Amino acid sequence: MQTEKYRGYTLWGHAILQQEDILQVERFAASGTIMRDTKVVEASGVLGTFESEEDAETSGIAWARAWVDNHG
Repeated sequence: MQTEKYRGYTLWGHAILQQEDILQVERFAASGTIMRDTKVVEASGVLGTFESEEDAETSGIAWARAWVDNHG
């Protein structure tokens, strides 16, 4: 998980391993969560799948930043 502070919110980027068979290449589903203080403000669904955990987390953070820019 990646996290960052942004405009008074805490943003989380999540990577969820998507691998049904050990012979498959690892893929990671991305999602994002926005919190203010200790409360969840908004959470995304699956934003897409990525080949790396870092890319998935970065996508989640980017979604959260865009949400804050449009709603915050």
